Parts: sequence; C-alpha cells; structure tokens
Amino acid sequence: MVVAGHICLDIIPALETGAVLEPGRFVNVGPATVTTGGAVANTGLALHRLGTPVRLVAKVGADRFGAAILDLLRAHGPMLVDNMIVDPATATSYTLVIEPPGVPRLFIHWEGHNATFTAADVDAATLAEAALLHFGYPSIMRRFYADGGVEAATLLRRARGAGLLTSLDVVCPDSDSEAGLVDWDVWCARVFPNVDIFIPNLDEVLFFFDCPRAAADITQVDESLLHMLAGRILDLGVAVVAIKLGAAGLYLRTTPDPARLPVLGAAWVGRELRVPAFRVPVVGTTGAGDCTIAGFLTGLLRGLSPEQVALSSAAVGAFNVASARNAEDIPSWETVQARIAAGWEQYPLEITLPGWRRGAAGVWYKTDSLIESQP
Repeated sequence: MVVAGHICLDIIPALETGAVLEPGRFVNVGPATVTTGGAVANTGLALHRLGTPVRLVAKVGADRFGAAILDLLRAHGPMLVDNMIVDPATATSYTLVIEPPGVPRLFIHWEGHNATFTAADVDAATLAEAALLHFGYPSIMRRFYADGGVEAATLLRRARGAGLLTSLDVVCPDSDSEAGLVDWDVWCARVFPNVDIFIPNLDEVLFFFDCPRAAADITQVDESLLHMLAGRILDLGVAVVAIKLGAAGLYLRTTPDPARLPVLGAAWVGRELRVPAFRVPVVGTTGAGDCTIAGFLTGLLRGLSPEQVALSSAAVGAFNVASARNAEDIPSWETVQARIAAGWEQYPLEITLPGWRRGAAGVWYKTDSLIESQP
C-alpha cells in the first residue's frame, strides 16, 4: 500500500480528570507523549505493524520536529522513510492535543509542509507495484481543498489509472477557516467518483454533507440516518462506505453494482451491516480512526469477508484506544485475530428498526442485503 497526505508531530500532555483549562491559569500536567500524527503516520504505522507492506509519502521540514518524525518512523522500520520528502522551505507541522479525561479533544495545529504537498509529490515509481493508495486529510491540506478538488481528483484518478484501488480519509476543518468555507458539495462531486473506499466518522459525514442533525450522542445512532448518508456517498461514485461510530462500532454499506468494484467479489455487493465496538480501558482516542482504517484496509487486501473486515477494523481501533501512543502500540495482525477469536467482549448493540437482524459475532445485517458470510 501507499499512504500519502498529512503528517505532523503530536504533542499530548497528560491531563488529570477535573483539570481546569482557563486563560491566565497555571495548570500542572503530567509528562507529554510525543508521537507521530496525521493520516500518513497513524494509518501508515498501523499498517506496518499489522504486517502490511507500506510506503509513506509526506513532507517534513529540515528542523527538529521533522527529524523527530523521521526518527520515530525509522524506529519501526528504516524503509518507512524511503519515500518521505524533506523540504527546508518551512517548519514541520505539529499539533498540540489537549485531551482532558471525559472532555472533547482540542487540537492546536500548525499546517507546515502539508500546505505545499501536491499530487506530483506521489510519483509513478512510488505507485508502481502497489495495490492501493490511501490518501489522508486533503480537507486540511491547502493545495487539495483550495481548487475545488481538482488536485485531489488528479491524484486519485492517476492511481486508479495505474491499477490501484483508492481509499480516502478526511477530517473536519475549523468551520471559520479557509478550508471550512470551501464549497464541499462541489469538492465531493469532483473527488468522490475517483474513490473506491471512503471511511469517515459520523461527524465528518454530517459536516461534509451539511446535515443539520448533530451527532451529540452517537451511541444512539439511527440506522435510517446512516443508510441515507451512505446512500448519498454511494450515489457520488464511491463503492465501499464505512462510517466510524466510536463506542457504537462501525457501519458498512457497499455498492449494489457488481461492475463497480469487481476485484472485491460478489460478497461485497449490496451489503449493509453494523458491528459493535470491542471493550478496552480508554487511555486516548487520538489516531483511533486512522488505525481503524488500517484494520479495514488490511482485511480487505487479505480477501476477507465484509463481516471479518468490519470486525477486524473495530478491533484495531480498540487496540489504539487502549494506548496513548497513536499507532505505535498496534500489535500484529495475528494477535488482533487471536483476540477476536478468544471472545473479546463487545459493547452491546441493539437495533430496533424493522429489517435488521443479529448474526454471529454481534454483527447486525440489513435483511434485504446479501446473505451473511461467516466471520
């Protein structure tokens, strides 16, 4: 796989329950976790740790933060920095992650070289012999959002022309920022026909499709809402939509057109299902979505069924949540599968809408989709 796009250095101070963050106040914190962040590092490292061969393509600066990112990647495998670009023109991107227990996270971010990254930075030699391109966070990368999606569509179209599957991940920009004011309807209409697999979280879908309904309590997600949102994405040309729901698990819906993505086979045509999340002690949620994507793409490339892919995806995300170090503590694929097979406890998931039924391993199925295959 090739993972391209956004990278930064994450600095995450340890905050105790009840920490009060107010202007002018001196706040004692614990030691900071310093780790790689962004889609390229989080998804890329998780893929590597799961045993999926991966090339990472992103830009860093010739400064201490850039050197720290390269050192952290190199510690997991010297080859992980082979396709990284070091550009002395500006400072390396970083994020301060303020994550008090039980309080929504706050990100203080500098974009750095992510603002200058272009489709040309992912060259043909990098794509050669790869099976899939995963492109992360174009919604906060200036060259990929400021032109109405032309640059993003160019990169994804070129990858598909080279025979690769394409996968996309986005994040919500600040609604008052330049990126937040983009006409995302136009952007999605231009980019999504070039996307095979799209794996956002619910808040991101609601933002990009300008839905007035807030995701205040995603433990009570209405399947009719998920069906509608995924349908809008499929109508734009995407073949596989997986919506991450945090503690409420994962929702999956796929194209009804067998000609749209024949490489995945009949088991992936016209499917709609939900899987519950796996129980773990929550240490930190930063990077959990990226790791969930790594689990999904690894299972997909290994030829697993939709049920197995969705369960594996939720499991890799759970391993991330149990660690404060983003993707750095993700175990091997075999360890993930062994934990699932051993009866890893899942959060309860009940669907009261008609037309849904519960199958093996807690997987729920829309009964008018294809018959279940065994996890």
